[in-house]
Amino acid sequence: MILRLLDRLEETLIASLMAAATLVIFVAVVHRYISGIPLIQDAVLRWDFSWAQELCIYMFVWMAKFGAAYGVRTGIHVGVDVVINRMPPALHWKFVLIGLGAGALFTGIVGTLGANFVFHMAQTEQVSADLEMPMWIVYLAIPLGSYLMCFRFLQVAVGFLRTGELPHHDHAHVDGIDPVEAAKEGGPA
Repeated sequence: MILRLLDRLEETLIASLMAAATLVIFVAVVHRYISGIPLIQDAVLRWDFSWAQELCIYMFVWMAKFGAAYGVRTGIHVGVDVVINRMPPALHWKFVLIGLGAGALFTGIVGTLGANFVFHMAQTEQVSADLEMPMWIVYLAIPLGSYLMCFRFLQVAVGFLRTGELPHHDHAHVDGIDPVEAAKEGGPA
């Protein structure tokens, strides 16, 4: 139950950040182009979108950090596993666990260093240039995303120990489309 809630929260956060960043950039670009139209130029130039680029950069950083954790959970990260897949099963099993453990260790260290950085950043008055947002909030993506990614590595490792299976993403599968129905509709009439 809690894991499903975490999964949904992760997916909702990623999708919301992506949608919001796209919308903000779209509005900023439209604003830039309509501000060159002589009849409405004076009215449009009063609107200030100087903050849009900074906000989108921050949203994409947060999206990337949480998207990396999502990638570990779903198995969509690109991996070079040709050698490991050719190993005997006992050796394959050990190397997969070593890789997952190394990923968990690395992201745990990055999360801890990031948390320390954010803690010290919160003691300052530093704010972002355009939004004037406290910078510790911006940098909070590092420990939160890294700890979530560490948790996902451990979650995959436990799943691998239980089932011997790693998450695998089928690139040909599209959610909401039944392959049998799609073949019927696209087949010869």
